[in-house]
Amino acid sequence: MLNLNDAYEIAKYIKEVKKKTPAKVYVNTSPYNFESTEDFKVFGTDTSHIFIGDYDSIMDELNKRDDCIKDIYVESDGRNSAIPLKNTLHESARIEPGSIIRDMVTIEKNAVVMMGAVINIGAVIGEGSMVDMNAVIGARGILGKNVHLGAGAVVAGVLEPPSASPVIVEDNVMIGANAVILEGVRIGEGAVVAAGSVVTKDVPAGSVVAGSPAKVIKMKDEKTSEKTKLMDDLRQLD
Repeated sequence: MLNLNDAYEIAKYIKEVKKKTPAKVYVNTSPYNFESTEDFKVFGTDTSHIFIGDYDSIMDELNKRDDCIKDIYVESDGRNSAIPLKNTLHESARIEPGSIIRDMVTIEKNAVVMMGAVINIGAVIGEGSMVDMNAVIGARGILGKNVHLGAGAVVAGVLEPPSASPVIVEDNVMIGANAVILEGVRIGEGAVVAAGSVVTKDVPAGSVVAGSPAKVIKMKDEKTSEKTKLMDDLRQLD
């Protein structure tokens, strides 16, 4: 089992894992039946086939039957990828089209991942948390429960430098649009990070920070709590 808390171990895994180029290949042939392998699946029979899997392995197979290939079309959006995208079909979360979520990401119940969000290996999205449009959670970044990560906001990833600690966002935190949380920072429970802030050091629980670099401007009061409250209706699946 890969230790996702260890940047060196993740880097070693990326170095050693077989790199693959995910592809979908459409092929018209003379009558011939291809068979699936551990590197790709084949759908269709006789003269029309769809290959789904590793591009290089698919092409190796097709090159063996070059004499019967009539036409070919390839769809691919990567090259020599070390980490596949996460299979989210069984997650109890709302995950909208267009998000990019790599394998070995934890997504807890009733979390929401919006269009264009990018989430890297080892990241954790706590129960009821929302990653808004085009937000980024880098490798090993952690969101607690009921966090809102605003549109375009960035939780810095930590694979390089490997000695840095990952960003930890505790429960019930509101992070505004286009805010940036730098590596090693911890955002305390219930804090509010204003839109566009650049957070370079730990944020005390219950505080409101703003600016670049972000500074505490006040402690969260009833008015701030009302302005930053979350909507359960956006998170319930039933």
